[in-house]
Amino acid sequence: MSQKYVVVDLETTGNMWEKGDRIIQLSAVVIQHSQIIDQYTTFINPGISIPPFIAELTGIEDEMVEDAPYFFEIAGKIQTLLRDAVFVAHNVLFDLGFLRKEMEEAGYFNVFSNAIDTVELTKILMPESPSYKLSELSDVLGFDHDRPHQADSDALVTAELLLMLIEKVKQLPIVTLEKLTELAFYLKSDIGPLFHELLHEQEAKIENLAEDLEVHRGIALKKKCKPINNQDKKDHPYPLTEEEKVQLLSPHINGFQAREMQFDMMDTIYEAFVDQKHTVIEAGTGTGKSLAYLIPALYVAVEKQQPVVISTYTTQMQEQILNNEIRRLAKAVPFPIQACIAKGRNHYIHLLKFEQTLREKEKHPDIVLTKMQILVWLTRTETGDLDELNFTSGGHLFRYRIQHDGWFMDKEKDSWLSRDFYLFAREKALQSNIIITNHSMLLLDTEKQILPNYQYVIIDEAHHLERTARKSFGEKLEYNSVKYWIGRLGTLEKDFFFKTLESLIKNKKLTPTTHSMELEQVILQMDEELDILYAQLGKLLVNSTENKTVQSRKEFFRITNEMKENLTWQSIVMCAERVYDQHQLIKKGLEERLVLIKNHKEKLAIAEQAFIEEMNSFIQEWTAIGGRIKDIFISPAEEDILWLQGDVKALPNSITVRNEPTEIGPILRERLFQQKNSIVLTSATLSIQGSFHYFLYELGLTKDEIIQKIYPSPFKFEKMAKLLIPTDLPEIRGQVMDRDIEMIASHLLAIAEVTNGRMLILFTSYDMLKKTYYLVKDAGCLEDYAILAQGISAGSRSRLIKNFQQFHKAILFGTSSFWEGVDIPGKDLSCLIIVRLPFAPPDEPVTEAKYERIKEKGMNPFTTYALPQAVLRFKQGFGRLIRGEEDRGVVVVFDKRLDTTSYGKVFLQSIPPIPIERGSLPVILDQIQQWLD
Repeated sequence: MSQKYVVVDLETTGNMWEKGDRIIQLSAVVIQHSQIIDQYTTFINPGISIPPFIAELTGIEDEMVEDAPYFFEIAGKIQTLLRDAVFVAHNVLFDLGFLRKEMEEAGYFNVFSNAIDTVELTKILMPESPSYKLSELSDVLGFDHDRPHQADSDALVTAELLLMLIEKVKQLPIVTLEKLTELAFYLKSDIGPLFHELLHEQEAKIENLAEDLEVHRGIALKKKCKPINNQDKKDHPYPLTEEEKVQLLSPHINGFQAREMQFDMMDTIYEAFVDQKHTVIEAGTGTGKSLAYLIPALYVAVEKQQPVVISTYTTQMQEQILNNEIRRLAKAVPFPIQACIAKGRNHYIHLLKFEQTLREKEKHPDIVLTKMQILVWLTRTETGDLDELNFTSGGHLFRYRIQHDGWFMDKEKDSWLSRDFYLFAREKALQSNIIITNHSMLLLDTEKQILPNYQYVIIDEAHHLERTARKSFGEKLEYNSVKYWIGRLGTLEKDFFFKTLESLIKNKKLTPTTHSMELEQVILQMDEELDILYAQLGKLLVNSTENKTVQSRKEFFRITNEMKENLTWQSIVMCAERVYDQHQLIKKGLEERLVLIKNHKEKLAIAEQAFIEEMNSFIQEWTAIGGRIKDIFISPAEEDILWLQGDVKALPNSITVRNEPTEIGPILRERLFQQKNSIVLTSATLSIQGSFHYFLYELGLTKDEIIQKIYPSPFKFEKMAKLLIPTDLPEIRGQVMDRDIEMIASHLLAIAEVTNGRMLILFTSYDMLKKTYYLVKDAGCLEDYAILAQGISAGSRSRLIKNFQQFHKAILFGTSSFWEGVDIPGKDLSCLIIVRLPFAPPDEPVTEAKYERIKEKGMNPFTTYALPQAVLRFKQGFGRLIRGEEDRGVVVVFDKRLDTTSYGKVFLQSIPPIPIERGSLPVILDQIQQWLD
């Protein structure tokens, strides 16, 4: 590889050159003939002060650059380095753009030619990577990256990454590399010439295709190992005694310790399965819950010769069970384990559809990148599960086109049938003794049988079951989503599904009963009528906010049964009926056309067959939209909760209409609990003051029919955590005033300085979070801290958590999803602040409807619903602090209601016993200092 590559990294005072930001450090690594041959690094005097946050991030301070050269003094050296070279950087647009401006200001023009972005290249060659940040890639790939955010270290690691990626390209089958090269010239950076050079090199060699790969219809993919029937007919008695359990597990599990509670939980679950009883178990942090339910699950699966289903809420938990826990136990148990994660078919790739997309000339960089990712992934994936891929936003839309939705044409005509990933996954599930799935799939299976027959279930993260069921048995209709699918259908003028379908009908000389012009008119009418419908809904939402003193980012408006009787709503329903009628005419017209093509004697070309399958997927989604319109507007269940939600500043795009059952318990009882022999429900947060009453009531169960067990955490919480309650904050009831937020912000600033950050702050309201965040940020006292906030700082929840862990001084503001499932072990988190007790807003649609139903039954909504729900949420929030035996920290609760109300003690009695201190801010700061020191 004779081409010269120069890998550049810059550290700057900020992101905006136009606003005066400048380079403070530059490093350039030279690569030629696949080797690093030189590195040039220098500090640069920016002529301005380095902001404290940048100094904290990079470790570069003013005194380190005061004697360094100005940029114009080294510009000539940079020009020489870059001569005849390809410019390479990780996120190349930033480094290239910034450096170009500096070079032009120094009088050097036309310095750069081709540029390669290693982020783009990594996305292609490592399509399953959860992150493309340089520091995280370095950890995964084992690169020595001891000084992230310093240019010399970052540039060297980027150079090593480039060389490794080039080696990955060389290992690809030539048939894959040919397709990648053809596509690469449409990417954002200049990867095409690199792939072309590497293809030329590889074609000069004799290729031996790897044994685990095959090429079918011009696409290389991994060969499948057919699942073996692992039904073991031998008798394998369950290890009943402690000694038998220790003998089974200790030789195969590193650091295994016999825990009485864990063994007791195993026996409880085994007996529940044998006696065919439902069971609820709260297992505190550190009890070894997964192992405690997997052992009895495995033995019962073999004993009963049928699978045990394990349902979790998070994908992360599913992966952990399959890839960590099951793998460890496979060595321990005396019989073979076959386990799988079961998903719906639309999670899998439809290879015929994908093959057809490769024949299309596509110039959109995001779609091109996604096709390239899939080509590389097919040489590695054993499952064909599209969730394995880290898609771009454009990639997520492309996914709809290639996902599996079954077959419309005779599936035997699909040339990819023998290699179909979904059928392979189904076969594997039929042979499995453990089937892992999520709550949504488990609940969907109660309506349409998707999973193999089973009678024994373990529901982990069971505190999510009620909420998941509410969503699963409810409906939502989003304006943007319906508009997207109408757009995908298109018209005779727009080159989408409808135009392609009409061309096919014309070519085959077929005559549908609805003429194409007539059907096109209905499509246009539905599009217009949908806009009218959502304009009316938007007006209703805006009117509902008129009397509100504070407007939220997301407004809710519940449509009560009384409101359904008024003329405004009846006008909306009439509009929805017109939309539905037009929808049904379109559906009928499309279905008729597909049937005509299917029954036509002339054989379809592969491209035509792939299009028909894609069209079939479209009709399935289109049918579901019609069902939602009908269930929400035309024939809703009287007992369902119906509401609108949206941002009044972004209408109608932000509007969603939703409905959910008011009471989910009777549905779950009938469809799930009465249908299965034994279901085990487990989580770390299910009980309140030692009682499961609230949890069971919400699921439609009674304590008399359920085995109940609580296994407290083995951690010595009294030595690990301390609870602090400031006494000098106002007691906030109802609406939060600006002066209350100012006092909260001043307390946060003081606590942050004592804890050096390492703080997670939990809010119950996004608006309160936002106001507090900006007060803290604008105070200027914490300029060297990374201050991150959900909904404000860029990135998903997991991205914010990773960023939080990367900084020595970091503060993370979170609401809603941050109250649970956030795992920040060790010293990264030493202070948890709960701003308010997590009561749900009483005017939130579901809460309001639940209150009304509880009152109708003559009960108290506060003690029956609001308080138990808040206490469980509080327990989940508290659980964020102590995740391991070595953790230590403080919990500060800013809500005085813990002390001033009769129900405050319910919160305190539902967390492990820990020391509690109360006092003014100086007392609290002193307590924090002492405890953390």
